[in-house]
Amino acid sequence: MTVNGIDVASYQDTAYATSGLGFVIVKATEGTGYINPKHTGQVATGRAHGLVVGHYHYAKPGSMSAQVSYFLQHAAPAAGDILALDWEDTGVPDEDKDTWIKRAQQAAPSHRVVLYCNRDFWLNRDKTSFCGDGLWIADPSSPAGHPQVQHAWLFHQYSDSGGIDRDVANFASKAALQTWAAKGTPPKPPAPSYEPFPGAAWFTVGRRSPIVAALHNRLVAVGCDRYTSSANKDVIGAGDVASYEAWQRKYNADHGKGWSGAALKWPPGKETWDALKVPRV
Repeated sequence: MTVNGIDVASYQDTAYATSGLGFVIVKATEGTGYINPKHTGQVATGRAHGLVVGHYHYAKPGSMSAQVSYFLQHAAPAAGDILALDWEDTGVPDEDKDTWIKRAQQAAPSHRVVLYCNRDFWLNRDKTSFCGDGLWIADPSSPAGHPQVQHAWLFHQYSDSGGIDRDVANFASKAALQTWAAKGTPPKPPAPSYEPFPGAAWFTVGRRSPIVAALHNRLVAVGCDRYTSSANKDVIGAGDVASYEAWQRKYNADHGKGWSGAALKWPPGKETWDALKVPRV
């Protein structure tokens, strides 16, 4: 229930492969002094193959108003194109990120405006959770469509290998993405898919399974990280036990369950497992 896409910049060819893709997001500008020399050609390739097209701006320290104007002038978006802010310069503070998005929304009200950033920026630098019309999260350590963030996301950049950045969009079809981009009725995102509780007996130290790796990643994402190493993270070990017990204590405190003793110990129970929402593998 996702749509495949890519994002490209001057590092990629103008005539890139489009088979199996539903969208492309092309770098347009950076700061107020750089224009991607391949932008026009890369956009033309996307349009020629019927892709939903987006344009992104790499923010640099300085005036956000000036950068929005520079971006819109050179991106020249057509109706139904998506606009994106690329926030990865450590010199651009959180409040400037918000300002750019709001100014872009005001200056281009017929377009969707989204935020691109990596997991570190989203979890550790962002303070407002403001991402305009949606979050485009870069998390190449997670499988396509399963970024390790709790916030709702619309795009996931899941790979930057092989000379191309690959993404998925959280829409049921390219048509649904087109409708959303054109500011039609926003489609309801597909319901997330979670691993069903496998039963307490399943949680045997030494068991190897992709589910264990998914559990590991989910515990890290919610801050219950008691692992000393990421080696063999698909095998249940002492780190999983300590991390899950920390999650049970956190869930207990957050929801006033009043649990104590064995209720806060390994193995996992169905209630906390369902609340943790370990992604289906």
